[in-house]
Amino acid sequence: MPSNYTEKKETSLYTVAFYNLENLFDIYDDPNTLDDEFLPEAEKRWTQKRYQNKIFKLGTAISNIGFQSTGRPPALVGIAEVENRQVVEDLIQTRHLKHKEYGIIHFDSPDERGIDVACLYSKKYFELIEAEPVTLYLYTPEGERDYTRDILKICGKLNGERIHVLVNHWPSRRRGTNETAYRRIAAAQKNRELIQQIRDKEANAKIIIMGDFNDDPSCESVREHLVQDDLFNPMEQLHTRYGGSLSHRSEWNLFDQIIFSANFHRYQDQTHSFSEAAIFDTELLKTYKGRFKGTPFRTYAGRKYLGGYSDHFPVYINLKLNSKS
Repeated sequence: MPSNYTEKKETSLYTVAFYNLENLFDIYDDPNTLDDEFLPEAEKRWTQKRYQNKIFKLGTAISNIGFQSTGRPPALVGIAEVENRQVVEDLIQTRHLKHKEYGIIHFDSPDERGIDVACLYSKKYFELIEAEPVTLYLYTPEGERDYTRDILKICGKLNGERIHVLVNHWPSRRRGTNETAYRRIAAAQKNRELIQQIRDKEANAKIIIMGDFNDDPSCESVREHLVQDDLFNPMEQLHTRYGGSLSHRSEWNLFDQIIFSANFHRYQDQTHSFSEAAIFDTELLKTYKGRFKGTPFRTYAGRKYLGGYSDHFPVYINLKLNSKS
């Protein structure tokens, strides 16, 4: 992986990224959440040394997303599966991020495992205006509340241009893909509701929707309930049988996606337009040998500690800041 300390000329491109960090828990017991498997005395033996190794690796990875194209670390990074604000604070204090002036947007969500979404933003390029968590209310077929992650709703200025960002981590497929599909459809519909609320106040708002959707670009929740004519999903072209952002049972998925409003295709002076989308699957983030060679180098496989980064690759888009000069 290239070091972002290597001298490289900065361009007019700015990276917006998303990364599921695979269970970034601290080593302390939270009596209010189901975090018992991530404790030093638990079967996984989640120790301080292992925690420090993970956040160092994640910091290295994040600092390099999009760097080859832009000459700078990402301007915005949505992240998922963080236990609390402190683990995010620890992350931005690691060697490759601590001098990058990242701010944190985080709220505790009602997820039973205690995992949240959050966002890192470069204070040099992004000015935060406001942010809030939006609860996704779900219910089981029996009518009981089904707790999941909040949606993180952000408004700010990227290089002076006002943009809105929605960071998501949709409900999992753990109880079966078809059996849980209604939950992800509900998440998609909630995003559409938020998009409409933004546009009611700002008709031509520029909006980015990112997250781990636990569904591929071709799935009903994404293609039919979220992406309409007003949105563009560049991830559709990136998902193939040979690659994605995660691999399950020898099949690639692209659950991690960044979708944006169609007005990012317009060219106007001092605004941002879409340049490219990619999966950040550099070699150091991959398993380097064995049966799972080429898939994300994860921290755990079941209870077995592997010492990798995450079971997901990051995804990103590059935006070009347009200028007449």
